[in-house]
Amino acid sequence: MKITVRTAAEQDLPALLALYRELNPDDAALSPEAARAGWERIAAQQGRTVLVAEADGALVGTADSIVMPNLTRGGRGILFVENVVVAGAGRRRGVGRRLLDAVVGLAEEAGCYKVQLLAADDAYVHTFYESCGFEPRAQGFRRYLAREA
Repeated sequence: MKITVRTAAEQDLPALLALYRELNPDDAALSPEAARAGWERIAAQQGRTVLVAEADGALVGTADSIVMPNLTRGGRGILFVENVVVAGAGRRRGVGRRLLDAVVGLAEEAGCYKVQLLAADDAYVHTFYESCGFEPRAQGFRRYLAREA
């Protein structure tokens, strides 16, 4: 399988939404209008890059990242990673590793001092991230907010 990683474009939106359904199958589907509006906000953010992995003409993975400028560490930024998804059919074929290599490349190009992500509480996910050079170095905390009525 030949894997190509590139920056996502608006025409990738339907395939991205399908990948996100694999990540969060219980989420309500976005309307086409809401999806397009969300995409426009994402595309307009400085330092934001949504990567996609293609194989055999189909999108098989994605990773979303954003560089946060910083006033510590000599002004070197932090690249945050979210929504890493590899389609079920593309797993264990190098797709996730290629995406994370590309994410680290983005961080290096931006002069960041670290790449940070949160992972699901699954041992196989932790093993995967560790195999890609990530270390479990911090305790993470989250506070989920109530949905708007």
